[in-house]
Amino acid sequence: MQRTIRALVAVVAGLAAWLAVLPAGALERHPLPPADVDLVGALRTVVTRHEDTFVDIGQANHLGYSELKWANPEIDPWLPGAGREVVLPTRYILPATARSGVVLNLPEMRVYYFPRAAGTGPREVWVLAASIGRMDWQTPLGSTRITQKVADPAWHPPESIREEHAADGRPLPTVVPPGPDNPLGRHALRLGLPGYLLHGTNRPNGLGMRVTHGCVRLFPQDVAQLFESVSVGEQVLLLDQPVKFGRLFGRIFVEVHPPLEEQMEGFGDGAAHASRALADARIGTGEVDWPRLRAALKARSGLPVDVTAAAPSPAATAASR
Repeated sequence: MQRTIRALVAVVAGLAAWLAVLPAGALERHPLPPADVDLVGALRTVVTRHEDTFVDIGQANHLGYSELKWANPEIDPWLPGAGREVVLPTRYILPATARSGVVLNLPEMRVYYFPRAAGTGPREVWVLAASIGRMDWQTPLGSTRITQKVADPAWHPPESIREEHAADGRPLPTVVPPGPDNPLGRHALRLGLPGYLLHGTNRPNGLGMRVTHGCVRLFPQDVAQLFESVSVGEQVLLLDQPVKFGRLFGRIFVEVHPPLEEQMEGFGDGAAHASRALADARIGTGEVDWPRLRAALKARSGLPVDVTAAAPSPAATAASR
């Protein structure tokens, strides 16, 4: 118990240190918490200028358009107006999987990267906004690995994509060379899934949206850092976890994202997904305040919400004996 408390104190101290030096717009990097703690980061806010949109705010803070929209449903993402306080969704429940390699959770359109420790230094988790495949060009699920790292890649658009562009009156060449017109940007990580990449972009405006042909698109400066850190052979997991649960200091939190469009009909009110996610997180149903959980399932804000069940009063405990 004392070891866990010391570890938690170290995590909090490390987080405070990171937040103190983290410049606005820096890639989200956080100390990796002990195994029994699942939350990292802290919410931040910005105040809008009259010319701001959520695309602008996202690019300035390495956040995706959709996650900003979910966290601020009452604000017009294209015309927020001056002086509006916008919540930056920079607090996260880690996905329910091993904390290693590269993990993409499709519903939240985020990549979690767990780099190996550098010498005796503490481990970290990086959080990167991503764009994923459209409903008709879905990003696949499953486990794969990075098979190649390519700097300044040429793009060889598949025939299906060339046909789509030609039908829209935007014909593509068979090869797009490296340069400012290359949609892969300057860095590409080829996956073991044939035809799929993690890559940069020459159009960061669409980050955090379902706009790709199945590949995973990252901010150019984020993929540059990822490119330098990952190794060929590193594991990549592509998950579908719209509901995540986690523990922090004895409290239970839930983070709910809208399900993928193709999963929407089966999602319903989210209760079945929540029950499975509770089991994955090894949290008992009695530990959760279900009215608050149902409210979070309805809101789908993408923000961690405290849903800890209230402890029974001493009088109620005595009466039950």
